Amino acid sequence: MLELKNVSYTVSENNSDIPIVRNLNLKIDDNKFVAITGPNGGGKSTLAKLIAGIIKPTSGQIIFDGTDITNMSITDRAKLGVSFAFQQPVRFKGIKVKDLITLASNEDINVGRACEYLSEVGLCARDYINRDVDASLSGGELKRIEIATIIARNTKLSVFDEPEAGIDLWSFNNLIKVFDKMHKEMNRTIIIISHQERILDSADEIVVIKDGSVVAQGKKDEILPELLKGTEACKFYNVQD
Repeated sequence: MLELKNVSYTVSENNSDIPIVRNLNLKIDDNKFVAITGPNGGGKSTLAKLIAGIIKPTSGQIIFDGTDITNMSITDRAKLGVSFAFQQPVRFKGIKVKDLITLASNEDINVGRACEYLSEVGLCARDYINRDVDASLSGGELKRIEIATIIARNTKLSVFDEPEAGIDLWSFNNLIKVFDKMHKEMNRTIIIISHQERILDSADEIVVIKDGSVVAQGKKDEILPELLKGTEACKFYNVQD
């Protein structure tokens, strides 16, 4: 289980402290597919980075499987079973796709196995296995390769920050299938930051973040209708601002 207790995160700007996440409390049970949504600037991506350890909270605690990971590094969290996919994937000049997937799997896998991971995200393995992870790849290609590395890692918790950003419709539809498989067949916990209705509709639970706080959390069937029908509740959530 992942639990955030009274987590806050502030940044300093022009001699002032600006709150991004405010005394946030959140529990996510094991083997759940959770979509986190809310207005732009509400703190969703910051929350994802706090979970991954890219940034550290100003105050509060983050507990993962009973271990306080609040001050742990990204590396130590990864060893415990936390993966993170950036909204804009990182490029690695001089590293081949096969090498990146091998590093992610933490095993000396053969080319055939690496190709299987690429096939999972809809990439023709022979076209990509020996490509460099650099500027020659499009944003959509990098996104799918990054997701292939997370599948290869097979960690207990995977966090994706707007995985639909910069990819075409075909790729997006296939990524939905990948997330469903990770959740249902691999029994992993998935957290996805997204505005996309298809992703929200695939989730078990939806969490709505606004002004750095949780304003709603519940089963998809409880939350999604309010986000879609334009009620006063939806206006309060203000997801598509």
